[in-house]
Amino acid sequence: MKEPKVEVGILFEPQIEFILLTPYHTSGKEVCGKQVVTYNEGRILWNGRQYDELLFEPLEETAAFELLDVTIGINFHWERKEDQRFSGSLKIIVENGKLTGINVIHIEDYLTSVISSEMSATASLELLKAHAVISRSWLLAQIRKNKEITEAHTGYSAFTQTDEELIRWYDHEDHTHFDVCADDHCQRYQGITRASTSQAIEAVSATRGEVLMYEGKICDARFSKCCGGAMEEFQNCWENVRHPYLTGKRDYIPESHASDSEKQITGPAIQLPDLTQEEEADRWIRTSPDAFCNTQDKKILSQVLNLSLIHISEPTR
Repeated sequence: MKEPKVEVGILFEPQIEFILLTPYHTSGKEVCGKQVVTYNEGRILWNGRQYDELLFEPLEETAAFELLDVTIGINFHWERKEDQRFSGSLKIIVENGKLTGINVIHIEDYLTSVISSEMSATASLELLKAHAVISRSWLLAQIRKNKEITEAHTGYSAFTQTDEELIRWYDHEDHTHFDVCADDHCQRYQGITRASTSQAIEAVSATRGEVLMYEGKICDARFSKCCGGAMEEFQNCWENVRHPYLTGKRDYIPESHASDSEKQITGPAIQLPDLTQEEEADRWIRTSPDAFCNTQDKKILSQVLNLSLIHISEPTR
């Protein structure tokens, strides 16, 4: 079966500068080197001509391009710009009065970058394999969901409203012209900017095509590096849909309560307080409950945090 591709939104600016490091093909011509595209009267201005869309396709498997001044950590305290390198194709579209730069890439190549960008590429093989399965599941679930919404031809709106409240989920409607974004809103993806290790490549290869399933559907496998000690209900965070595999529970198993099997895998956790009660929530926030993610162990942190970002306080998602 032909490996599917994913379209990843990388950059959203009135002007995008990039470098084609090897020859690419677009609009019937071969191009290479530094390029500049600018939003102009609802279209893309490139080399003195206007386009509705541009697609730069590689002529070689080892082809790569570099996007300049990509914003990472959008709306977080560590937001900054950096140049990023990618393999695959580059698509430029017009969106909301700006240009959007989209990387079109094979899913398995995308995953190698994700587990090297979200986690540390030097983490243990089993952790990277688990992450690869989770990330692949989440990605394919989003692609399937987008396809179903498009085929339904009905207005999709991620909010509920009563006389007392309006609840709005920011998810699908944040990007409708590509599959996923490249920042923490989706999964952190930085192309081939972050060096992958042989372990990261092996983790993706060893789990190739593997996903988490529930009742015949791929699981929407949301994950967090730091959950604050509590795994939240899906419908409280993402959309007004209940997934039995994403329910609220305590992110901890006391050693004295764990069976031999639970010491090796995540099993039933001790009871989570009712955090909808103000008193319980106040106590939870002001104290430091035992949790797997509540650790100062540098060995554990070095596996979870990307080494290039380990000096930065990671945001809770």
